Order: sequence, then C-alpha cells, then structure tokens
Amino acid sequence: MSITRIEITHHQLPLDPPFPASWDTQPRRKFPATIVRVHDDSGLVGIGSGDVMYGFQDYVQLFIGKDPLDLKRHSAVLDNIGFHAGRPWPLDVALWDLAGKLLNKPVWQMMGGHSNRIKAYASSGVHRPVEQMVALAEDMVARGYPALKVRFGRASLADDFAVLEAVRKAVGDQLELMVDCNQGWRMPWDVATPWDYSKALEVAQELQTHNVYWMEEPLHRGDYQGMARLNAATTLKIAGGEMTREPYEFDTILRENCLEVIQPDVVCSIGMEGLRKLALKVAEHGKIFTPHTWGNGIGLLANIHLTAGTVGAPFIEFPLDGVEWSVERRDFMLRQPIVPDSEGWLTLSDAPGLGIELDEEVLARTLSNQATYA
Repeated sequence: MSITRIEITHHQLPLDPPFPASWDTQPRRKFPATIVRVHDDSGLVGIGSGDVMYGFQDYVQLFIGKDPLDLKRHSAVLDNIGFHAGRPWPLDVALWDLAGKLLNKPVWQMMGGHSNRIKAYASSGVHRPVEQMVALAEDMVARGYPALKVRFGRASLADDFAVLEAVRKAVGDQLELMVDCNQGWRMPWDVATPWDYSKALEVAQELQTHNVYWMEEPLHRGDYQGMARLNAATTLKIAGGEMTREPYEFDTILRENCLEVIQPDVVCSIGMEGLRKLALKVAEHGKIFTPHTWGNGIGLLANIHLTAGTVGAPFIEFPLDGVEWSVERRDFMLRQPIVPDSEGWLTLSDAPGLGIELDEEVLARTLSNQATYA
C-alpha cells in the first residue's frame, strides 16, 4: 500500500444574507472550504478539510509513496511541518479517513471504540437582540438540544447580560447555558485588547448568578497565570484551548490547572493522533475534553469521531444559528448535512473511515482560486 497523490482544492459558498459572526467585525459574505483528498494505489481516497494548507506543496513528497497506515509517522511529520509552515492538520483527517477505509473500520472504533454517539450542544454565532435570542433558545429546547452557547461581545456587557438573563428566564433549567467571551484570539484586522484578570473575574461572578455551565475564553490564550487564578476563584468551569497549537502548551494548562474544559479542534491543532492522546490525558486529570468545531461538516465529523471514540463528553459543539448559519450552509460540501436526532444525539455509523459523502456537483460549482474570504 502506498500514497500516490494528494489533492487540495478551495471552494467558496456565497452567503446571502451575510453571516455576522460575533467574533468578527466584518460580516462574512462568502464561506470558504478547503478539501484535501489523499489517494492510494488501491484506488481509495481519504477526505479531510479545515485550514487552508498554505505552503503545503513544498512538503507533498514527504508523503508520496509512503504507507497510508503509518499514522504515527504521518502525525510526527505533520507536526514538524506545522512548525515551519501553516496548520496542515486537514491532511491528518484525510489520512485517518483513508486508513479507516483500508481497514474497513469507522474512525471512532480506531480511536478506541468508547462510543459511537455523543450529544450536541447548539452553538450560536450571531449577536441577536433579546427577543430573537429567546426565540432561538426556545427553538433549541423544542429540537432536543441539551445546551446552548451564547456569545458575548455586544456594544456593552449590560447588553450581553440582558440577553443571558432573558434566555435563562425563558428556558429555566431546560438548557445548560454556556458563555463564550471570545477573548482568546482575534481576527487579523481586530486589534481590541483582551480582558485582564480583574475584568474576567467581574464577569465570572455575574455569570455565576445565572447558573452558567462554563465560561469560555475569558482571557488571552497565553495568559496561563490568569486562567489558573480565575479557575480557582470561581465555581464556573473555565473553558478554552481551541486555538492552542502545541502539546507542551496543553501540558502547561493541565499542570497549572488553568481550565476545566479543554477545547482543541482537530483540524486546527495537533491532529487526530495528537488529540487522541490528549483526550486520554485530559480525562486522567478529571477534566472535560470537548472540541471547538466551528468549521464545516467534515471537521465536525472528525471531532465527533475523535471525542466519542476516545473518552466521550457531556456534549460537543454543534454550530447552528438561524438562516445566517444553517446546517445546509455549514455542510454545503456534503451530500447530506449532519443533524442530531430529536433528543440531541449525534450517532456515527459503522461506515469505514469518517463516513463522508462529498457533493461533487456543489464542489465543482463553488471551486475557487482563493482560499479565504473574498
């Protein structure tokens, strides 16, 4: 068995109406997707998606002719590439998909077989006014979701808390509520200063009164001391790590007791093998491993296989927010969008690999020579 070819294509779905992401000062009028295909000499193809894979063409020959099942070797090489170039982890996802097809096993079984299902929490992405957020929360209850993530970052914290208070009053204890403060990182054009410890503590103390399940990214991703202090000073679960990129950084987070909820995204950092090991380590420390999944359906599937197959979680992020961010938009490259059942469960099949079915017609129609937002 050997890898014969790696293909990387870029696609853009026009968005009308635009998606005004709460963490981005510029409304998004196109949704980009990078598709990675790994071919082997038997004719099978592994599929991945995620980051744009800038600069990867310089390293393609490190994989051509290699055994597609040598996943630990591939992970180590990709880790080296990640140091020198962009984030190459979509290829790792594609390699695991191909390995599953070669072994005739679903990836969740290859990850350890802990479970083939996990509950989804609805992750909102738009700064809607109070009435619309209440309606969204009530809709999530009706659909069977166990939890909802609310984004802060409106014109004032008073506006944020007004939304949170109204949602809690409307749904009572029918939903767990999480708050994403979006202080861990910024878009390239956003130069706002993240909160300091005093501000984060002030917000945390108010969140406690609303019975919030976790407080996400209340400080800059590198403020380990601040996160550790905050984690010790509040009864909230402090969450973060979605853009943390190195294993030693996660070791520091665990050693210093910075976070209760660890959220790396497999298409953004460390990859399938690296996060498989990290998930087990997080569980050993008595913490929750549940990845950030705000990308497309391929990345979502990869994170579901990873989490359900290793250690499980109370629930996993499921991006969903009205017409601006529907499952059809999010999963435009798939033949069928990923949806949970009426009780919020996401159930993986026994199909080999990740069980991905691309919509080649849509991909042909959305093919682009640009890898990012236009």
